[in-house]
Amino acid sequence: MTEPLQDCVEKMRQAGACESALEIMSKLKSWDEFWAHPQAAEWAFWYARDVVQGRWPEGEPAIARDAYWAYVYALCVVKGRWPEAEPAIAKNAEWIYSYARDVVKGRWPEGELAIAQNAEWAYLYALNVVQGRWPEGEPAIAQDAEWAYLYARDVIHARWPEAEPAIAKDAGWAYSYARHVVHARWPEDEKVIDKNARWACNYARNVIHTRWPEAEPAIAKNAKWAFWYAHDVVKDRWPEGELSIAKDAKWAYRYARNVVQGPWPK
Repeated sequence: MTEPLQDCVEKMRQAGACESALEIMSKLKSWDEFWAHPQAAEWAFWYARDVVQGRWPEGEPAIARDAYWAYVYALCVVKGRWPEAEPAIAKNAEWIYSYARDVVKGRWPEGELAIAQNAEWAYLYALNVVQGRWPEGEPAIAQDAEWAYLYARDVIHARWPEAEPAIAKDAGWAYSYARHVVHARWPEDEKVIDKNARWACNYARNVIHTRWPEAEPAIAKNAKWAFWYAHDVVKDRWPEGELSIAKDAKWAYRYARNVVQGPWPK
């Protein structure tokens, strides 16, 4: 850089750069200190976008080393693919996904090996970039209950047997899978759900649509879910849950008002 650092800092100030960043930069004595700073890529992006208002070759080496700022620079300044930065971007699953979606606007084979190892970003890549099933990402997705459920619901639009063992280990996602994918009772998951008061109550209300005796011991121990089970499933007083409810003022009040509809306990 031939232009003095502090002249560039002043230009950034006039362009409305962040005051806290300007304070740090104002204390730097050389461009070497600027490029060595952990925020150099971010500052170089600002300078290109807000001062140069276009590509800034002097700042590109620093930007190209940071996956996030390289993605943002490609999107907002280059406004297209930026080959020099792709090696850095291709190492980070989140920014691979964003780069493919927003910059490449399609599949990006160079990043797929890395993204296929990350369940969350593999799911999003399949959903929003591939826009269909993506076999390369399925092994990772199938091991994670949350993303496996969402992949089945949003991408496959049907049951996904390969992922069911993982989903069945998590009461919350097992409940969601039964409700939104299976659309019926799912016996494989019930031994997990029936031990969790929250999800057992919701499973009875939204999947079974009636009382669920096997889960009632767990529900009865939790004042909140005992109240909701009585209110939404039993639709009447539920003696088995009243002991727990009576110990919690908030839920005892709601039970008296909305279920007993009178003073309780007498």
